[in-house]
Amino acid sequence: MASPLIVAFGEMLIDFVPDVSGVSLAESSGFLKAPGGAPANVACAITKLGGKSAFIGKVGDDEFGHMLVNILKKNGVKSEGVCFDKNARTALAFVTLKKNGEREFMFYRNPSADMLLKEEELNMGLIKQAKIFHYGSISLISEPCRSAHMAAMKAAKDAGIVLSYDPNVRLPLWPSADEARKGIKSIWNYADFIKVSDEEVEFLTKGDPEKEDVIMSLWHENLKLLIVTYGDKGCGYFTKSFKGRMPGFAVKTVDTTGAGDAFVGSFLVSLANNPTIFNDEGKLKEALVFANACGAICTTQKGAIPALPTPPDAQALINSASK
Repeated sequence: MASPLIVAFGEMLIDFVPDVSGVSLAESSGFLKAPGGAPANVACAITKLGGKSAFIGKVGDDEFGHMLVNILKKNGVKSEGVCFDKNARTALAFVTLKKNGEREFMFYRNPSADMLLKEEELNMGLIKQAKIFHYGSISLISEPCRSAHMAAMKAAKDAGIVLSYDPNVRLPLWPSADEARKGIKSIWNYADFIKVSDEEVEFLTKGDPEKEDVIMSLWHENLKLLIVTYGDKGCGYFTKSFKGRMPGFAVKTVDTTGAGDAFVGSFLVSLANNPTIFNDEGKLKEALVFANACGAICTTQKGAIPALPTPPDAQALINSASK
């Protein structure tokens, strides 16, 4: 049986990563270019794990934009939803890993092509073929992309498609922290599935992400599943009828970029193939073990897309941990 289509919407850009880790952007003597942008990473994670995905967004009609679309194609991601902008450049981000593997971002978008996607450029036919529609919050920051995002989300919701939201907070891109909170929460109550990191819980609630009442303040009536990721400590899950924690996997971390996207891609493949997962705790736990393994493997290599795991990679990690 063919895997159901998952459509990811949002930004795809070039990440420039220092060729030496543990230095600041200013200290770095050289950079490696890596394809990035959370929704695009998720789309590639899905196909690498045997799922079927498409990406909708906009890049510049420049060398980098064409390179990115070729990377989607090479990864088996359907790219007919991607538009090229003749007047704007593909977005760039300089990302450095400090000594602890944490990241520092510097973005070049004034405005970049991804911010200029218009509602009339949306491939609605492609969206309506999806079983799951996945998006972040960066596409909400400015017009016309925000209106395109809202229209795409509404079309998916009206067609009965599962809405998946990973806010992916990137504060340097928003006018202020308050604007970021407001923007991210403006579409909160539409999603069927939300994945947030512990840091994002802290940012959105101003509370302690280890406390259940703090996490539950993010719950809403339409939500079927809320997942909180705790980096290498695994994740917590919350549904209407059950909740729990799943441990993570210990690996040698090189670069955390894309770990959350590998996790989400993996989980969405499980969900697309088995929609009962929201109501079946056993199946949910299985999917989360696999997603945790995918996230962990992604941190063992530089760059997001090159580090995305295959099912045998994830299975090998799970097997070695259970010994």
